Amino acid sequence: MELLWFAVFTVLLTGYFALEGFDLGVGLLLPLLGRTRADRDRMVAAIAPYVLANEVWLVAVGGTLAGVYPLLDGRVLSALYPLVVAMLLSWVLRDAGLWFRRRAGGTVWRGFWDAAIAFGSLGLSAGWGMALYAAATGFQAPAVHPLGLLLGVVVTLLFAFHGWTFLAWRTPGVFGAARSGRALLVSGAAAALPALGVLVAAMPYLLEHTAPLATLNVLSLMVLPVAPILVGAQVWVWRTFRPGKDAVLLPSFF
Repeated sequence: MELLWFAVFTVLLTGYFALEGFDLGVGLLLPLLGRTRADRDRMVAAIAPYVLANEVWLVAVGGTLAGVYPLLDGRVLSALYPLVVAMLLSWVLRDAGLWFRRRAGGTVWRGFWDAAIAFGSLGLSAGWGMALYAAATGFQAPAVHPLGLLLGVVVTLLFAFHGWTFLAWRTPGVFGAARSGRALLVSGAAAALPALGVLVAAMPYLLEHTAPLATLNVLSLMVLPVAPILVGAQVWVWRTFRPGKDAVLLPSFF
């Protein structure tokens, strides 16, 4: 049972990196590729159908961490409290930018929220790299560490590459390139690689700190039957909004 839940946690965390990674990557690229208002609208519209579905994976990661590794959950919050708060604020800033950018048409208003999307995406991307480094050291390293910052840069670059590949797949030729679904799978795997590496290295530690068997049995009865719904919803989103299904990408997040 411990191995089953380790596998579930691994799938959820790496799935979040592979899916939410391109959302954050597009946000990172907003100041670089979004040279005009129409370009920025198109970039945001490209990720619009996926954002909420992708964020569900993070909620699932948090729930699994609290239920399967309760002692580790408390340790993460205490050891990385400033970083966790900064990441939560970045998350709120990014999502606020997505929802508020079109509430008014002024240049200053739109520019402010576009910048919020970019900075929020940067904070989350770099924060995940720093959190992964702290986890790899058993939370012995400080929240802000030079190697953690370096891993934050790596994760940020991987997310940006994943976001660029997504745009080239979702809007072929619009931003200067066209990529296949296979290329998107490769960039998604690259974005998830840091999380997968840390989890594999931490596997013995996680198995030692798993919740009791009785708790895992209850979680299995409550959670696992819902898993097909999560997967089915994700498949529906990708099939519904794949390239070619909509001739015109309309601005979103009204």
